[in-house]
Amino acid sequence: MSGLVQQPIKILSLFVSALLSTTSPPPLLPAATKPSAMPTSLTLPLPAVGAVAASPVTAAGVATPHRSRALRFVATPAATASSSPSTSTSAVSSAPPSARHSRKDLAGRDGALSERTKPRVFFLDVNPLCFRGSQRSLSAFARWLALFFAHVSLRDPVVAVLDGEGGNEYRRRLLPSYKAHRARGVGTGADSRVVDVLRECNVPVVRVHGYEADDVVATLTEQVLRKGYRVVIASPDKDFKQLISEDVQLVIPIPEIGRWSFYTLRHYVAQYKCDPTADLSLRCFMGDEADGVPGIQHLVPGFGRKTAVKLLQKHGSLENLLNTAAIRTVGKDYAQDALTKHADYLRKNYEILSLKRDVNVQLDDSWLSTRNTCNDTSVLSDFIHKFNIEGRS
Repeated sequence: MSGLVQQPIKILSLFVSALLSTTSPPPLLPAATKPSAMPTSLTLPLPAVGAVAASPVTAAGVATPHRSRALRFVATPAATASSSPSTSTSAVSSAPPSARHSRKDLAGRDGALSERTKPRVFFLDVNPLCFRGSQRSLSAFARWLALFFAHVSLRDPVVAVLDGEGGNEYRRRLLPSYKAHRARGVGTGADSRVVDVLRECNVPVVRVHGYEADDVVATLTEQVLRKGYRVVIASPDKDFKQLISEDVQLVIPIPEIGRWSFYTLRHYVAQYKCDPTADLSLRCFMGDEADGVPGIQHLVPGFGRKTAVKLLQKHGSLENLLNTAAIRTVGKDYAQDALTKHADYLRKNYEILSLKRDVNVQLDDSWLSTRNTCNDTSVLSDFIHKFNIEGRS
């Protein structure tokens, strides 16, 4: 019986290997959110804060027909600062701690290291997968989905989440520049062909009017955790880093190497030297250029990342810091002046950048069932050939 269960996954692995042998993996992200370049050698530089790619990473490698085995990468400090369009900050200056893991510690062929026995639920952020560079691309979606099914999620439950109609409007009312450079609407992820493929592969599709996919995922993540599951969020979106915990991790598509790479709490702490709970507060100071959210630097040029990190390490969160600065001096004159004069500005950034946990969406228990993978190979193959999209869209 075990062999029969694994047969669709083996067939899909062969399909993916054949697909990648004929064409190289496409770049996937819009230029505004593309991660910093990552070489295919075993030594990777740490990216700058805010870059999508994260080091160290555990990459889900392409399987051979006889044996599927993940590649393990070990990161070393970057010699120079790495930057992406969304940030201009320096890389972490020390290597992460090393650790030994036995084979039984591996949570499967995907390469995610864990000693937990809790079952996993994957949330698939669909829209970013539908881009080659800054252009919409269904072929990019097909390839990333095939890799995801064959080497990452396997038969674990997967829930696909799309942006709802008007999902950006709430934040745009607070800040007109929020994602103003992006076209309004629901994007490629809402293409009926994308939705059909996901459903034919037994993946439920969730979309809530008036909310972005990020907010829906954050809300459903809390519901899943309360049921005793672990959560893996499949997305290149750095906004999800604020959700990372012992039971929540990311798996990120890396276009430069054509792989999905796991990013966990251990990776985050090694990269940023702080807890993920501070991620949101730090981003309120630094802003998010990719999403059109300016940081405090354009108001107070001397207030940079080092100052923000130092203050947050001492006071724990943005709100604690602002409340303390209102009654006593917390830093140098320029920092104190910035915190008192621009407290409302920073709180507005917090409102914009924080993911909502109260979206009106309810987890369906059927979404937690083992996914039937029997259709994966035929559906994805038909999708590529039916629309004649391979390499051309």
